[in-house]
Amino acid sequence: MVQAILASVLFGASAPIAKLLLGQIEPVVLAAFLYLGSGIGLLLFKGLRRMWLNCKDAEAKISSTDIPWIIGAILTGGVLAPIILMFGLRNTPASTASLLLNFEGVATTLIAYLVFKEAVGKRIWLAVASITTASIILSWNTGGGWGFSLGAAGVIGACILWGMDNNFTCNISAKDPLVIVTIKGLVAGSFSLILALLLHNNLPNFKIILLAMLFGCLSYGLSIILFILAMRNLGAARTSALFGTAPFVGALLSFVLFRDLPGIPFFITLPFMVIGATLLLSEEHTHNHCHDMIKHEHRHSHDDCHHTHHHSGEVVLVNDCHSHFHIHEAIEHCHHHTPDIHHWHDH
Repeated sequence: MVQAILASVLFGASAPIAKLLLGQIEPVVLAAFLYLGSGIGLLLFKGLRRMWLNCKDAEAKISSTDIPWIIGAILTGGVLAPIILMFGLRNTPASTASLLLNFEGVATTLIAYLVFKEAVGKRIWLAVASITTASIILSWNTGGGWGFSLGAAGVIGACILWGMDNNFTCNISAKDPLVIVTIKGLVAGSFSLILALLLHNNLPNFKIILLAMLFGCLSYGLSIILFILAMRNLGAARTSALFGTAPFVGALLSFVLFRDLPGIPFFITLPFMVIGATLLLSEEHTHNHCHDMIKHEHRHSHDDCHHTHHHSGEVVLVNDCHSHFHIHEAIEHCHHHTPDIHHWHDH
């Protein structure tokens, strides 16, 4: 839960801080350097950590079976969604687009439930509905035009693609998130930069580029890493719902940075946000359930619940995190759990 909330805080900060840069850099160029900043920054961090700190890498490495999921996530969320969104925004009022973009959380939950069979009960649906309602109210622009058109359908299509991206990424959340986000950042950033050059967008000075990349490393790179770690433990639906609090965080930061006094919508959305977050944070999902035998690889430490396997020829401490291919024998037990990487059973 904490990881999802921190991810939403970092991403929510992106809107007001990006506002400081947009006066000196065009939107597509900014998106390019935000993604490139996340990819290059995390790549440098991984290299420096290995060279200077000699840190043991306990995360599972990307395997050949993960590549289709990574490609799917990059194509849907990093390539197709931005293109469709750009075409959709050309014929869609800003107020309409702002409201429709809140559909991403709903799309993520629907895909998780219908396609990937993630356990989503009434409590989670209520939380998603509450947080999404709050986001819609918060992004409502009474002064802008309203209209639903083919362009608006394009915005919804982009949200569905981002929902697919979230679910594809959830399927590889057991693997090293640093590598996943680095790959996504480099590919998506390179694509956006090429697109900006094809559109003849002007590049800003080096100082602005560096600021955008540093900002991207935190608000996109670190935020997405935390988002993936949260999906590892919570599943796509719950993580996406908590991530939906980002606009509220952005509104708070706008008040701090620009002294923009919160308007009536802010106070209207506050109860919705609190209700949604409370429903998620106080969820108690406990029942007797069966685990089929499973073989996989991920970061773990030995416990009394799922990781009771032995290591031949070596001593492993209880709290020593490590990664290797291991087998979970079939088991039936009862404990509190969420749709994490071990609990994708039917209800």
